[in-house]
Amino acid sequence: MQYYDRRNVSLAKRLRKDMTPWERKLWYQFLRTYPVRFQRQKPIDSYIVDFYCASARLAIELDGSGHYEPDAMIKDEERTARLNLHHIKVLRFCNNDIMENFPGICDVIHAEVQQILGTTIKL
Repeated sequence: MQYYDRRNVSLAKRLRKDMTPWERKLWYQFLRTYPVRFQRQKPIDSYIVDFYCASARLAIELDGSGHYEPDAMIKDEERTARLNLHHIKVLRFCNNDIMENFPGICDVIHAEVQQILGTTIKL
């Protein structure tokens, strides 16, 4: 079982109810019915990742414009490094890509899961 800060559980539940439009799109149009299980707003360590696939040890983060400010970029790098210490790979996509290149984003996620698991997954 993955370590997590119990104080994040109630926040994670609230975030599941209040997903952003980009998170909603990725969840309801792809990840919810994906053949390998993903979880939304998963507490890991002291963070809450947007989406997490435990079997592939893969986190998906959707970043809004605030993530491209210098301070936020440093925090995101630290967050990714900390998750990597737990042997979790992090894929980051900007919200704009979800709206403008949704099929491409889904293809990247699908290819990554297949590569990590070493198997072909039919959609």
